Amino acid sequence: MNKGVVIALSSIGIAQALKIPIHFLKHKEWKPDLFFATGGMPSSHSAGVSSLSTYVALKRGVPTIDFALSVVFGMIVMYDAQGIRRQTGELTLKVNDLDELIDKIHDHETVKYEEKTPEPLKEVLGHKPGEVLAGAAVGIFLGMLGYQFSKK
Repeated sequence: MNKGVVIALSSIGIAQALKIPIHFLKHKEWKPDLFFATGGMPSSHSAGVSSLSTYVALKRGVPTIDFALSVVFGMIVMYDAQGIRRQTGELTLKVNDLDELIDKIHDHETVKYEEKTPEPLKEVLGHKPGEVLAGAAVGIFLGMLGYQFSKK
């Protein structure tokens, strides 16, 4: 079994699970379905790649190609999580608002209009920079913890 993969996937799961109590503390609303949701605090993408990079650094060393690969790909993942995916989420908010506006216009229309109601687009796709940093911190901690347990 590849311990790096196990640690990274475990970190993703733990970060996803942390979204539930963090959301509860912030909004006083219990939402277990956040475990399967994208976006939010902390970034599970960042936790996964950070834990893997930390584990590789401790296991193989910082000057290795393994560490270089994990850091470079990790940075790309974190940049994407807070850049492109976040912008897509912002655009989705505007599209969903536009859909509501069109519904309001149709309410005042006298012509009978039938339209199949599409599901609203998912609005939380990416992460704010703080969510990415929090995910990275969770990942670094879990990577160190995973390395300590793998030595035993």
